[in-house]
Amino acid sequence: MSFKKDFLWGGATAANQCEGAFDADGKGPSVADAMPGGKQRFAILNSQEFDWTIDKGKYGYPNHIGIDHYHRFKEDIALFAEMGFKAYRFSIAWSRIFPQGDEEKPNEKGLDFYGALIDECLKYGIEPVITLSHYEMPLHLAKEYGGWKNRQIVAFFERYATVVLGRFAAKVKYWMTFNEINSAIEFPTLSQGLIPSTGSDDFTNRFQAWHHQFVASALAVKIGHELREDIQIGCMQIYAPFYPLDAHPENQFSSQFKERAFDYFTSDVQVRGAYPTYMNRLLQEYDAKAPVLEDGDLDLIKQYTVDYLGFSYYMSMATDVIGAQGESDAASGNLMNGVRNPFLQASEWGWQIDPLGLRISLNDLWDRYQVPLFIVENGLGAKDVREADGTINDDYRINYLKEHIRAMHEAVLDGVDLIGYTPWGCIDLVSASTGEMSKRYGFIYVDLDDEGNGTLERSKKKSFDWYKEVIATNGANILEN
Repeated sequence: MSFKKDFLWGGATAANQCEGAFDADGKGPSVADAMPGGKQRFAILNSQEFDWTIDKGKYGYPNHIGIDHYHRFKEDIALFAEMGFKAYRFSIAWSRIFPQGDEEKPNEKGLDFYGALIDECLKYGIEPVITLSHYEMPLHLAKEYGGWKNRQIVAFFERYATVVLGRFAAKVKYWMTFNEINSAIEFPTLSQGLIPSTGSDDFTNRFQAWHHQFVASALAVKIGHELREDIQIGCMQIYAPFYPLDAHPENQFSSQFKERAFDYFTSDVQVRGAYPTYMNRLLQEYDAKAPVLEDGDLDLIKQYTVDYLGFSYYMSMATDVIGAQGESDAASGNLMNGVRNPFLQASEWGWQIDPLGLRISLNDLWDRYQVPLFIVENGLGAKDVREADGTINDDYRINYLKEHIRAMHEAVLDGVDLIGYTPWGCIDLVSASTGEMSKRYGFIYVDLDDEGNGTLERSKKKSFDWYKEVIATNGANILEN
């Protein structure tokens, strides 16, 4: 067998996509709460007119309801336990702890909620894996301070991390700092709180915001290591191999450049502890000025590197800068753009399905960093159909996950140190890209449509029992077939 005896099988969610209760018990609004739902979500956020105003007369906001995990978490954790989860990756909503983000004292009701959630996991022997910031910085910090480009945010995050780690580190071993931190190269609104009217189109601001996040990440590692000797604090990013469409040297180089800019820059800093030498070329290509540093920043980044690398993997992307393919062959997905790979199939949302790409990714990351790897997101978004008898036969999801787990197995045999696998959206939740419910990932169906209609009743899909068997056999049921 390839997977360790203590391999962390489980599932993943995010506070802003599942909790709902967006203004309950003292919680303040987050940037996610101000993002309208619908297929035009990103277009709205990218417009100069968008100013973070929540306008319920004009837009719908599915995140405000989520799937009501805030009130139903005990029911949901019980279902995860029935599947046999060893780990549950979730995030803490920063604005549930510090509603505005710049307060001196935390909201105790928010801390009480996460304390209860953690205890519920531990009751079933489920290891919590907590992301400190998953696309939901307090809205006040984005509106009044301009997001992560402002150095003051570092101190506010340090206070938040100090409170949360101080309260829960004794019970929680695994943490991550920023979700998909590298996504800002394409879309800085989610992770950096930047919009066009506050300078998102200027890459100088993006690199400055990253620097502040690197400092904040190092501070979180420092805080955690001082609290608990065996604590594990990782970084988290999107990872996708970029394949050149053909052997043309320009496409080969384009592929290398995109992997450096998208896949490696942020992890090079957080894992290796220093800015890579190719950063100067990135600044030049993106017409950006070097970030302003304060005394001690580089030493802090160097001293407090992350303990492991967590990443999301959904797809690969092909690059073609010489125009061998036309515009009709454009492809995109998970904040990436490229061209259609003629050797791959794609999901209903156009995300190209590439299990072997996961093995390639694991090997590339392991060869580069030599730190434990943790796949904290992977899955297939699809429109599930509930039959007349209530069943949901999601064989397409089973097939997708089966092939990716087989790729993980091969990567481990290749020598990769892989510590866990938490597929995305283990229970249906609101899509980050569009705010839709119809783009479903879960093993558990939630009765809720894109307009917010439904009972919120939970029911098991066919993949529920399949994944239960995967966990029970530590993957052997897949590898033997």
